[in-house]
Amino acid sequence: MSETIKKFLYLNRKAPYGTIYAWESLEVVLIGAAFDQDVSLAFVEDGVYQLTKDQDTTGIGMKNFSPTYAALGDYEVKKIFIEKESLDERGLTLDDLQHLVWEDEDDDWAEKDSIKLVSREEMTALMEDADVVFSF
Repeated sequence: MSETIKKFLYLNRKAPYGTIYAWESLEVVLIGAAFDQDVSLAFVEDGVYQLTKDQDTTGIGMKNFSPTYAALGDYEVKKIFIEKESLDERGLTLDDLQHLVWEDEDDDWAEKDSIKLVSREEMTALMEDADVVFSF
């Protein structure tokens, strides 16, 4: 019996703290990847804040889970899409975000970038191409 591979897109719209959405998204992504599905993450609107560098949560009394994003490549999650307009609207650039990579075993374990900057139009196309879209 052959296994059906589906394209899952996890759409992150919320800031990393103040709600459970960002943490739940990350957990579900790791579960999907563990079951060898085609997993992509997308960050739009305030979701782009989830990937910002040097997050400090001591003032809000919550655990900082942002370092977990660095492990995504180890789970073969290597398609991470950031909407350019969302970054621009928040005064952010790619330099403000964590550098996420994966190791390509076919290229002598070379580290390759996981993050791809896309336009709003390209993001729409990614959503339309996915078999399943989870919005957080």
